[in-house]
Amino acid sequence: MHFLIGDLQGCRDALDRLLAEIGFSPSRDRLHVLGDLVNRGPDSLGVLQRLRAFDDATNFLLGNHDLHLLAVAAGVRPAHRSDTLQAILDSPERDAWLGWLRQGKLADRVHGWLLVHAGVLPQWSAEQTLSLAGEVEDLLRSERLDAFLPRLYGNRPARWDDTLQGDDRWRVIINALTRLRFCTADGTMDFKVKEGAAAAPPGYAPWFQIASRRSAGVPIAFGHWSALGLIDEPDLLALDTGCVWGGSLTAVRIDGGRRELFQVPCKQR
Repeated sequence: MHFLIGDLQGCRDALDRLLAEIGFSPSRDRLHVLGDLVNRGPDSLGVLQRLRAFDDATNFLLGNHDLHLLAVAAGVRPAHRSDTLQAILDSPERDAWLGWLRQGKLADRVHGWLLVHAGVLPQWSAEQTLSLAGEVEDLLRSERLDAFLPRLYGNRPARWDDTLQGDDRWRVIINALTRLRFCTADGTMDFKVKEGAAAAPPGYAPWFQIASRRSAGVPIAFGHWSALGLIDEPDLLALDTGCVWGGSLTAVRIDGGRRELFQVPCKQR
């Protein structure tokens, strides 16, 4: 059985209760975590320990908080007051944890579903999304990462262009796949507004409501946007249900013909 799981953000207790709820067996089942494994919750290291112990039964995407951990560990990004990453950074296995995270994906496809942490730009088809994600995955696993990390952050360029190269190209890909909420029909991204869909700036819309997007009709599952809440539609799943903010942790079984939704309440707040 294949289960998609929304943002964990260091909530090890909720993860354990959700695994019990779905009756997860690593010899039989597969987890597909939609990014943001760590940060803000009380046990980021515990989440990594739990997931890595499942070996090939776990696939995961990298979210903006996971990339933040890599940048903090490299000394190119200051830690935030609300970060809960110190146990990982202080771990004797620090390098192993960071190396394991670098094997994560930026996009994936499972049982017909395109999986991303945040969003897909209107200009991208599902195939292009996976190809562009692969470019960044190769970067993350290479020796080039150290040189790129200091240039990872920034909101420019604000939209995709097929002619983009180098840092600008990778930055747009990462911003779209790990930070996107609102954009225009031409793919110009906004990163200021973090509220729900109704808070779209003038001329902008939630990325999945852009009628002209090339990925329309492709089933897509994503996390990242806790203010959006659960979306459970035939071809769209939004699974960041705000566990770390006192909401719930959500999983969806996507194989077997009948979709099943599972949730456990979070006890963090």
